[in-house]
Parts: sequence; C-alpha cells; structure tokens
Amino acid sequence: MDLIQSYDEEAVSSSPESSPPRMLKAKSSAPEVDDTALALTVANENQSKSKPINPTQHAVVFNPTYEQLWAPIYGPAHPYAKDGIAQGMRNHKLGFVEDASIGSFVFDEQYNTFHKYGYAADPSGMNYVGDVEALKQNDGVSVYNIPQSEQKRRKIEKNKEEREGEEKKEELGPEAENPATEEWLLKNRKSPWSRKKEVVQGELTEEQKKYAEDHAKKKEEKGQQSEAKGEHYADKSTFHGKEEKDYQGRSWIEAPKDAKANNDHCYIPKRLVHTWSGHTKGVSAIRFFPKHGHLLLSAGMDCKVKIWDVYNSGKCMRTYMGHAKAVRDICFSNDGTKFLTAGYDKNIKYWDTETGQVISTFSTGKIPYVVKLNPDDDKQNILLAGMSDKKIVQWDINTGEITQEYDQHLGAVNTITFVDNNRRFVTSSDDKSLRVWEFGIPVVIKYISEPHMHSMPSISVHPNGNWLAAQSLDNQILIYSTRERFQLNKKKRFAGHIAAGYACQVNFSPDGRFVMSGDGEGKCWFWDWKSCKVFRTLKCHNGVCIGAEWHPLEQSKVATCGWDGLIKYW
Repeated sequence: MDLIQSYDEEAVSSSPESSPPRMLKAKSSAPEVDDTALALTVANENQSKSKPINPTQHAVVFNPTYEQLWAPIYGPAHPYAKDGIAQGMRNHKLGFVEDASIGSFVFDEQYNTFHKYGYAADPSGMNYVGDVEALKQNDGVSVYNIPQSEQKRRKIEKNKEEREGEEKKEELGPEAENPATEEWLLKNRKSPWSRKKEVVQGELTEEQKKYAEDHAKKKEEKGQQSEAKGEHYADKSTFHGKEEKDYQGRSWIEAPKDAKANNDHCYIPKRLVHTWSGHTKGVSAIRFFPKHGHLLLSAGMDCKVKIWDVYNSGKCMRTYMGHAKAVRDICFSNDGTKFLTAGYDKNIKYWDTETGQVISTFSTGKIPYVVKLNPDDDKQNILLAGMSDKKIVQWDINTGEITQEYDQHLGAVNTITFVDNNRRFVTSSDDKSLRVWEFGIPVVIKYISEPHMHSMPSISVHPNGNWLAAQSLDNQILIYSTRERFQLNKKKRFAGHIAAGYACQVNFSPDGRFVMSGDGEGKCWFWDWKSCKVFRTLKCHNGVCIGAEWHPLEQSKVATCGWDGLIKYW
C-alpha cells in the first residue's frame, strides 16, 4: 500500500498543471542548404517572364506567354536577319510576304498585253508598269479588249481578201481542175492539201522495193499476232466406241436407266478395281459426269482431253484434241452435254461432249489456271476464269464478250468456288489470301489474309454447303465457314500428308463423312470429318497423286489421277 501511495504522489507532482512544458529542439538528418542561389534564380525567372525570349538560347525553362513568343526583336540581337522580324512572323526567307491572289485569266491577259504592247496593269490594279507612251497611244487596252474601230477594220480586210480570191477563181481556166497544176493550188489554197502538189509516181528503185516488201511482211506478222492472242491448234476429236447411238437411238453419253444410289452411307475404298492408261504424260485433273458418274473426263499434260466409260467396258470413249500445250483444268456443265477446258496455250475452249466439236474459244492472251461455269441452271452461259495476270475474267458464252473483270488479287488466281446459293464466290491466289466476291460485282466483300496463311491451290465445298476445305501448302487442310464471316474453324484441321508444292485436289464424300486428298508421294489420304483423324491411306501412284474424285452414286468408289499418266478406280 505504501508503494502505491508513493507512486500516486509522484504522478501528481509530474502532471502538466504543476510543471511548465518542456520544448525540444527539432532535428533534421538532411544537410544544410544555401538558399541564396535559389532566391536569385526565382528572381531571374520572374524578371525573364516579362521579357521577350532571346532567340539564341536553346532551352526555355518556363512557359512563355503568347506575347513573348510573338514579340518582335529589335536591334542587332536578332541572329538571322537585320529587319527585326520575329522568326515566327516569317513566311519567306526574306521576311514576311503578304498573300496576293491573281486569276489565271487575268494573269494571261496582262502577260500577253505586256509582250504585245509593252505595258501591263499592276497586280494591285491601281497603276500600270512598262511603256507609258504605248499606254497613252492605245488608251490602255489589253489584248482581249480590242476596240470597235480595230474590229471593223479587220472585218473589212477579211471580206476584201475573200472577194479577191473568188475573182481569181473565176479567171482560172480548165487547168484549175488538174491537181498537178499551180492553178489548182491557187483555187484550193484553203484546202488541207494546198501546199502539196501531186507528184506522178515513177518507178521504184530496188532498195525501195525491198523496203516495201519487208514492211508488208512485218505488218502481216503483227496482224497475225494481234489476231491470235492464244496459240492456234487444229480442233479435232476421235470417237473410240463401237457406235455413237444404240439401237434405240440413244446417245453414248446418256446415263443408264438403272444408275441410282444404293444407300446414303459412304465407305472408304480398299482395293484397286480398274486402271485407265491412255495419256502419254501426266494427268492434271479428272471430273465425273454430273449426277450419274457413268463417264469420267480427264485432262492430260499431253494436250489431250479424254472421256472414259466407267460402268460397262471401261474403255476410252472419245479423245478431244484442240490445245497446243498441256491442259490445266476442266469443268462440266450442269447436264454434262458440254464442258470447258483451260490450257497453257492461253486458250479456253467450250466443247460439245457428244460430238467433240469446239463451240467457242476464249482468250485474253494470259494463261487460265481455273475455269468455272456458274452453277445456276439459268446462268449456264456465264464462264469465269482465273488468269495468270491476277484477274478473274467473266465471259458470256453466247456473245463471246467479256462482261466483267474482278481485279483485286496480287498473284495468279488458283481457284473459284461458288457459295451461298451461288450468290457469292470465293477465290484463292498465289498472294496467300482468300477473297469473297458478290457475283457480278467486282468489289471484294471479304478479304482473308493472315501472316500464318500459305497459298491454297485447291478448295472444295462440304455437301451441306456450310464449310470450305482448303488445301494449304503447309501440308494441312484448313476449314472455313461459308456463312457471313468466313471464319477459320480452328478445331478442324486435317494433316499428315505431304502436299507442299503440289496443287493436290481436296474433296468430300457425298455424305460429308470423309475428307480426302492426294499428296506428293502418290498416296490418297482419307480423314474422318468429325474427329479429324486419319482413317486410311492408299498408295495410288508413282509420283504425285494430283486429283481425287468420289463417285457421285457408288458410295465406296473413288477415282484418282497422277503424274504417272494413270487414272485408277478404287
């Protein structure tokens, strides 16, 4: 208790009321600073803010006002000119020049007046410069303001000249009708030939004759070149079958009556059924006859196009010869009675399938890489061709005239694929891009070009019409949607084959369950559409397997073609 009492007493004695407050001295860890220099700087700044800026200084340490920036500098202090005009006020190396606008007609008028009379109006319009005496004599007229008296005098002189000319014509005798005489020249002095006398042609010298012959030859050759943009070759066709019409009078191209699809389910082929060998060089493309597939059309690098029987004999039915160089692409019309061929001889030919006659030939002087007919039944007369000069050219087959040119690509056009009920088409090119066009309008409505993209030499549409399969030259098949946005489907990607450097054709099975493609090693690859896994590979050809087509009716049969000149049926 005693201890507690003593503690309370101490606390009372140390309370602030009983003792005065103790003041502690403030301490700082920073070194002491001399404020004199800072005060001088602030004073200088305040002073400089009212003065104009010195143009010799390289840095301004404060924000100057508008007046300081544009204040004129007087005296010898100005570094660039002695006239004291501030640099900001200059619009010319010699100082400030006021703008003056003179109309081109006014300028020409005064310029020509000065050159004719020796005086001209000052641009201000207040006074004249040049010859003052001439100005007084002419009463200040310009070349465009001829006085009335002068105009009358000129008119009188002109009429006088005309009358004199007519009198001379009347005096001339019958010699005036001969163009070789002086009288004829006098009579027709206003004709374009008045200064030339007709010379009677004498005998040509040997040198002149030789020159004339050479010139005629060159002209003839030039005419032939312009006439024939593509190379000309005699069109002919040979029929190899027994007879062109059967006992009922039906044509050999008519489909068998019993040609029907057995079921809707497609299967991967396992073994070789038949081999067609008739081309002496590689085969670049094959196409089944539309809807029935009883005939197979093939384009060869031996400049020939052949059509083969698929159902019965398996023989070549007809050979079409009309190209001078290898045939690049072929395309059937909807009913199969006609087809198009595109060759490296720069010609596109439209053939009659049955008779083998060439209906018409088209050429722009450039190599066509792909040909397509508009798939609509009412537009079968419209032909589209992707050319080596970056254009897609549209012809009307009936008239033979070019009706449209789609010119936006930066490289040769490789494919043309119709989508969206044939209202639009997609084209691919060597410029590594895809472009979507509205049919008939040469404006790109969608442009697809990514840094990772490669050239796409073959494109095919899925049977449901919602997807495009594009053979990319980085050894994969990419899938794009055909809806409004044409987006890449990143989940679907088919790979494993080696197609880099070759325009191997990509295709779908009729039910859309399988994707297939040839490759550079002669194999034909089959992938499952849903899982994107490799289903089967077939070793089809020695060398490149360039084309692969699924039969439209027989669900488990596929035709392939290669650069070994063979067409195989699996």
